[in-house]
Amino acid sequence: MTGHVPHPRISTRRRLRLGNAVVALLRRLLYLVVRTQVAPEAAEALGIDPQRPLCYVLQDRHLSSVLVLEEEAQRLGLPSCLDPIGPEFPTERRSVFSVVLNPNPLSPRAAEPSKSLARMTAAVMSDPAADVQLVPVTVLWSRAPGSQDSLLKVIFADAWASVGALRQLFIILVNGRQTRVAFAEPISLRRLVGDDADAATTVRKASRFLRFHFRRVRESAIGPDLSHRRNLIETMIESEAMREAIDGEATRRSVPAAEAERRARKFAWEIASDFSYPVIRALELVLGRLWRRLYESVVILHAEEIAKAAPGKGIVYLPNHRSHIDYLLLSYFVYKKGLAPPHVAAGANLDFPVVGPVLRRGGAFFLRRSFKGEPLYAAVFREYMHTMLAKGFPIAYFVEGGRSRSGRTLSPKSGLLGMTLESFMREHPRPLLLVPVYIGYEKLLEGRTLIAELEGRSKKRESLGALLGAVKGLRREYGSAYMSFGAPLLLERFLDREAPAWRALEGDARRAAAKRLTVPLAREMAERINAAVVVNPVNLFAMAIVASPRHALDERLLLQQIEWLKTIASRLPYAGGATLADKEPAAAVDQALKLGFAARLPHPLGDMIKVPDDQISTLSYLRNNVLHVYALPALVASLIAGARDTTRDSVARFCESMQPFLRAELMLHHSPAEAGEESRRIVELFLEIGFVRAADAAIRAADRYSPEHAGLELLARSLRDLLRRDYLTMALLTSLGSGRLKRERLEELMQMLAQRLSLLTEPVPPDFHERSTFATYFDSLLETGIVREDAEGWLNVDERIRESQRNVERLLPADAVLAIRRITVEHGPPVRGG
Repeated sequence: MTGHVPHPRISTRRRLRLGNAVVALLRRLLYLVVRTQVAPEAAEALGIDPQRPLCYVLQDRHLSSVLVLEEEAQRLGLPSCLDPIGPEFPTERRSVFSVVLNPNPLSPRAAEPSKSLARMTAAVMSDPAADVQLVPVTVLWSRAPGSQDSLLKVIFADAWASVGALRQLFIILVNGRQTRVAFAEPISLRRLVGDDADAATTVRKASRFLRFHFRRVRESAIGPDLSHRRNLIETMIESEAMREAIDGEATRRSVPAAEAERRARKFAWEIASDFSYPVIRALELVLGRLWRRLYESVVILHAEEIAKAAPGKGIVYLPNHRSHIDYLLLSYFVYKKGLAPPHVAAGANLDFPVVGPVLRRGGAFFLRRSFKGEPLYAAVFREYMHTMLAKGFPIAYFVEGGRSRSGRTLSPKSGLLGMTLESFMREHPRPLLLVPVYIGYEKLLEGRTLIAELEGRSKKRESLGALLGAVKGLRREYGSAYMSFGAPLLLERFLDREAPAWRALEGDARRAAAKRLTVPLAREMAERINAAVVVNPVNLFAMAIVASPRHALDERLLLQQIEWLKTIASRLPYAGGATLADKEPAAAVDQALKLGFAARLPHPLGDMIKVPDDQISTLSYLRNNVLHVYALPALVASLIAGARDTTRDSVARFCESMQPFLRAELMLHHSPAEAGEESRRIVELFLEIGFVRAADAAIRAADRYSPEHAGLELLARSLRDLLRRDYLTMALLTSLGSGRLKRERLEELMQMLAQRLSLLTEPVPPDFHERSTFATYFDSLLETGIVREDAEGWLNVDERIRESQRNVERLLPADAVLAIRRITVEHGPPVRGG
């Protein structure tokens, strides 16, 4: 290899007992069926000292592993594993030994420490100058990217169990072309020996260290060594927490302890996954074909950073939730990137015949929608989560709770995240990495279903028949899908920042701290999901056209608006992990036309692009996916478009005052002060692209009849539905005053008034009157102290709400303000008690 200094021990003579010719022949025969992917690609990256003795370490005793090591070491220009180590270790005829990772319990010799390691350790302990570089080498069969393409390869794939010679032969024949070889950086045996005086103890310690290394590398590739489902459940049931829960159940229900334990076991079997690598690999084949059939492409971003950070850590993936495809995409591509597929929390509604068992064997564990009335079920589920996390299994769940029906990232739920936090505070054998994942689509598989549910139709129950019906839609075009891994959060660092004394907490104090910390943790993870956003071409198209009054635009204006949106997203990126799809405006329009979202209307004065009525709601959903990216620019545009003159300082102060409400609804990551600073950069960009003109210290909108003013107005309108909904809430509260109604009644009334408003005024998207959006906005009012609940739940309104109301009123057209104020007066609730 160019530039590599040969090791003094490299020689042409091979001293393997079978002879040079036999070894060369075996290697040649093996590499007829073996193709490797080696890491690192260059020997220099290992940092091996060519002047010091070297010995390789393998995790099994198969001849095939030795032959692969010999071939790859030779290709990298490294010493042969079949040569002696050197004169410092005269008893070692070869430079390789094994520490069997999972010895066969029926073979006691397999569990014994390596005699080579024992002899080298004794030599190092007797000679202070002696040392040897140990280079662990992991050989994994069938874990290269782009792996199995047949069910035969699924059956004979790498796993944790030790295998015999015959099965190893079949594994090589079937999966040898997808072999990964990982060379680790050298480890000094002298450093492992340290100051220990007992040779046997030192050998055992060194063996444990090397096994730990191999286990960590292997966990990153195929997941933890999975005990049988029955054993996992037995471990749970025998835990101290479960024994207390079972005794409490027996007392509560006045039944024998054995009956309570039987119920606990029943719940555990109902919940637990039945992970099977053959099923995972079978699903890999099926899903690979499904993605090729559904999507033009699936774009995966920033997965390498997660793969690099994963070894030695537990991982919890926290994706947003738009489609049932989400968890299939996540599991598939995590696996394809060389990481262990996560165990995914799935609703019990998906545990129906045929599909449920397959999902369970693919890693799904099931939970009921509500734990109310079943404290034992809650205890079993909590202990299952703790067992999985403590054992290091990767887990995934949707922090939003359910699928977003509006297209925005929903206000996070605290249930599973709270269990994760409490579990880590209770026991943390390894660091835990929380990984936000943004998933987006150009066209949603269940788009029509979600919109129908928003429009008031009842949700269809999942069933095999419904699944088979959905298969009919797979012939349609769905564009591309996108998955972006956001900036991960080490849970330990979060706890150290928010509660430095957390390690000392026990019992009720620990549970109370976990409950208190779950809310800020959930918000931070939701913001990190949004920070990993991918703005795709159809998102840009939807942002540009949905806000137009009749959902139609002159094609030239539409292309210009998309170009302006691209400029805003690229020049003022929402976050460091945000990604803007690299397509020209014309390509974005073509993609929307191709997917059936719009039609081109030819006209002598220039073609127009029109969104059919049945696609408006779907495009609103796709617009909402990225509304948080454009929220601050749209807020600035709303203020400038509605004011004759303003100043940069006024814009900054206004954005600071509005930020808490936008942040709550759109999961923005800016603080109020950051929003003010960002607004100044937005104003400068608006001046550059012509949206805004400067007149001394003042700024004003572009000429009313210019294309730039039309672009500014379109951007401002993208936020209008959200502002109308917020204004409706504030108008009702100010008209009533304090002590007139409770939260539940307010949310119910707001939903009805929003529905009525949408019928009497301009059309609105279905999510305009979704109840959860009012709940999220109301949370922001409570958080800022503008509204308070008394001990009985009655709402008390602070006078500051009038200032907030006036702020929003400045951004809305006069007719919209009039309609809202009129409807809140006419249809407000009766006095307290009504």
